[in-house]
Amino acid sequence: MRVLITGGGTGGHINPALAIAQKIVEVDDKNSILYVGTKSGMESDLVPKQGFEFETISAKYLERKISLENLKTVAISIKGVVQSMKIIKQYKPDVVVGTGGYVCGPVVLAASLKKIPTMIHEQNVFPGITNKLLSRVVNKIAISFEEASKYFKYKNKLTVVGNPVRKEVINSNRYESRKKFKLKTNDVFIYSFGGSGGQKSLNDAIIRYINTIKNSQNIRLLHVTGKRLYKDFYETLEKENVVIPSNVTVVDYMYDSPSALSASDLVIGSAGAITIAEITKIGVPSILIPKAYTAENHQEYNARALENKGASVVVLERELSGNKLSETIDKIVNNEKQLKAMSLNSKKIGVLNSEEEIFKIILSLYQNKK
Repeated sequence: MRVLITGGGTGGHINPALAIAQKIVEVDDKNSILYVGTKSGMESDLVPKQGFEFETISAKYLERKISLENLKTVAISIKGVVQSMKIIKQYKPDVVVGTGGYVCGPVVLAASLKKIPTMIHEQNVFPGITNKLLSRVVNKIAISFEEASKYFKYKNKLTVVGNPVRKEVINSNRYESRKKFKLKTNDVFIYSFGGSGGQKSLNDAIIRYINTIKNSQNIRLLHVTGKRLYKDFYETLEKENVVIPSNVTVVDYMYDSPSALSASDLVIGSAGAITIAEITKIGVPSILIPKAYTAENHQEYNARALENKGASVVVLERELSGNKLSETIDKIVNNEKQLKAMSLNSKKIGVLNSEEEIFKIILSLYQNKK
């Protein structure tokens, strides 16, 4: 079976695509994967590192309002469709899978025009604009939340599958991961990141916490700024005369996030659907800070679902400050009973068979084609 997968822009679209790709080759190593993305998207960096064949097309973000910029987007998208047609002709996929992001539009549309079986996967409660448009032409729509069904017109195409998670996350070993980070038994390891692109509000707030734990004997912090915010973060540290202590590590991007998640006692981050899928799959307590500017405020809905089940504490961006974050962290990490309860509650929420359910849909499309 030859499967073309597309999805890009952010880790929220790329990571589920990689999880699906991994599942397909895990079932049968004779299955073939081609990943199509853009040169400028994060996928151009992440996908080749996973060993998958990678091709690029032209694509551009479609704004949610009528604008002159969208005319340029249409022109670029038409070019992307032509490029996709050429790739499809050469690769001859049996099934095409899209996981969202603007690169999906031209690729999945081209596949549909060539009568190749197609499916899309939507990670959030509120569908992205690309997936909403593509829902008209694809054969199957996989959704992660039952609540998302009301935003899709074609109910007969829908299947609820949850969010797929990369095998590195599922298979990560806590003991080995903590050993990798040189953690002692009684160390409390906090992993802080604002999604794949970083989060300025979290970066600003975490600086105070860094200053408060500089003499701590058992608190270890790994903070990820996001590549675009890394320089600004260090400039802020310099302005505030904050020196990174030995128990704190700051990086621009965490390539080995599965080990960091597995080793963690507490995760701090935004509330993207894939972040939530990963932390609940392995059962990690969290402080979630939903990004306020996301479409339909979907991250707050994601975060509240965990908070309501005792797996997370939610702090909204408008409430966030250095003091607020430090106090929230301290209340959790200084209460071992609460940490354990949050961990158990997180684990209960995790959907364990998402990859299998998505593979079943792909296989059915392939078999119906034959």
